[in-house]
Amino acid sequence: MKPIRIAQIGIGHNHASATMDTLRRLPQFFDVVGVAEDDPAWLERRAGLESYRGLPFMSEEELLATNGLEAVCVEKDVPDNEAAALRCARRGLHVRMDKPGGEDYAAFRELVETQRRGGKAFQMAYMYRYNPAIRECIDMVRDSRLGDIFEIDCQMSTSHTDGYRRWLSNFKGGDMYIFGSHLIDLIVCMLGEPEKVVPHNKNSFPGVARCIDNGLAVLHYPRATCTVRTTSLEANGYHRRQLVVCGTGGTVEIKPLERPTKMSVAWRGPIPPWALDESSLPDARTWPDIKIEGGRYDAQLIDFARIVRGETENPFGYEHELAVERTLLRACGIDPAHS
Repeated sequence: MKPIRIAQIGIGHNHASATMDTLRRLPQFFDVVGVAEDDPAWLERRAGLESYRGLPFMSEEELLATNGLEAVCVEKDVPDNEAAALRCARRGLHVRMDKPGGEDYAAFRELVETQRRGGKAFQMAYMYRYNPAIRECIDMVRDSRLGDIFEIDCQMSTSHTDGYRRWLSNFKGGDMYIFGSHLIDLIVCMLGEPEKVVPHNKNSFPGVARCIDNGLAVLHYPRATCTVRTTSLEANGYHRRQLVVCGTGGTVEIKPLERPTKMSVAWRGPIPPWALDESSLPDARTWPDIKIEGGRYDAQLIDFARIVRGETENPFGYEHELAVERTLLRACGIDPAHS
């Protein structure tokens, strides 16, 4: 099949250049027709990156009018992303939108429903969905290999500059909104939408930036409690990003989530017969480091291409995206019904 004619709308998102690098590395799947960015500041800062070398820059309207355009990756600065994605959806294009969804739930729902009505693909760019260790963990939960899940604890820490924390003040949820979204996506993948969400988010140093820089949200399920923690303040926080899933039959720990991904599994009782190998301990098994083939977004963008072509169904469909967005907003202290 011919490669999908695709464009990138915006270069202001922090993952924009990595997305473009991946698109250009997959010519069998994508034919990149160009880039649109109308913000002079972002053009000055990023248009000269190697990721965009040789690609035409044009206005959004010119790009969306490109002959044969089928799909877009929306990579504008986060406050502008949702509105741009909706403009693309109204043009009948398949849309991949970088995370998170906007703080206006009604607009996000309109975006998703526009894609549903038009039968068009919609993919949120939560990269951990396609991490092989996390996918294995999700499968273990869905297949009941860990028994009944009673607890999930996850952390997404970073050490940010004061300037970045001032940028976080654009959002009511601060770092819970930007980083907690990844973790909430995974919890909803495993357990569905929670019955209750209680945020405990704090601004630890208001003298520097009035943003949520130390977040905690508790997600309540009938038989499980899940905690989501985020912070912009932790030294070497990136390497303590973790996901711990506890069930009556075993516990999975993934720490760090990336670079490298490390995954361990502890079993309650004898090691199951399907285990790949055995540890010297009777009640625990540790997998070797998970090797992620290709780049961070390869598997996700290949899946997007196959969804657009109709070769596979989206494993993270419209209802999932809406459930993640509602849960995220509640974790940020925002009522989706009135946002």
